[in-house]
Amino acid sequence: MTFYFDTHTHCISADTGSYPVRPLGGIRSDWSRTRPVDGDELIGHLDEAGVQRAALVQASTVYGYDNRYAADVLARYPGRLVGVCSVDFLAVSAVDDLRYWIEERGFRGVRIRIADGDTKVTAPGAGLSDERMAAVWDYVDEHGIPVSVQMHSKNTPELLKVLAGHPAMTVVLDHLGRPNATGAPEYPMLAELEQLAAFAGVHLKITPSSLRRLDNEPGADATSVLRRLAGKFGSDRLMWGSDFPATEGSPRDSRVLIESRLSWLGADELAAVRGHNAARVYGVPVPE
Repeated sequence: MTFYFDTHTHCISADTGSYPVRPLGGIRSDWSRTRPVDGDELIGHLDEAGVQRAALVQASTVYGYDNRYAADVLARYPGRLVGVCSVDFLAVSAVDDLRYWIEERGFRGVRIRIADGDTKVTAPGAGLSDERMAAVWDYVDEHGIPVSVQMHSKNTPELLKVLAGHPAMTVVLDHLGRPNATGAPEYPMLAELEQLAAFAGVHLKITPSSLRRLDNEPGADATSVLRRLAGKFGSDRLMWGSDFPATEGSPRDSRVLIESRLSWLGADELAAVRGHNAARVYGVPVPE
């Protein structure tokens, strides 16, 4: 049986009374208005795609740091979903907040945004190495909590400062870390992101939007970029994510697209990207 672990999904509730809309920056994402999917519907889409496990990532462009809806969905589907919460890394209460969502509400990871998404929201402060975040980095490192980071490759110096003090920390870069693929075929700017390959805990998440960015870069070849990043980081540090429903198309569409771009991998390497790597990162058993 082929094991699939989708590392990037979202869901929201139609019940705005119980789960008020309070997006980061006050700007709600377009996808949540035009393509809303609740927890039960998400599971249906995962079933249709043949996906056994998925990471449910807090919809911060709808709920901000209020992770209650995601937590309630996780409680209903503990055998299917693992949770990635959001907290304010700059808040005095950040560690207590994170401890609550992880230790009491069952989340297994946390996410921080330092680069724009569809609402152009960025993290406040002086970047990832803001001294007010130090206690959070200590906590996640000590407890082995994977940190998803939404960034551009130009933000690599900030992440390197954090990793200098926490070299074994597990990091998952959303959307491949948005690499700079200018200057084909040499791609000199990929060296920005490739500095992170020295840290064994840094993983890259391949999503449809990351492939679309590469396809839209003049002269770039997505397969060449993926081959180069796989060569630097290793296939054991790559994973896929549909970004459903924030990205148009079903999880099945995303899975098929990403698999087609990785057809050059060997069978064991492809199995790792499909699900085994994510299972290891999030502590999920792989079915026999």
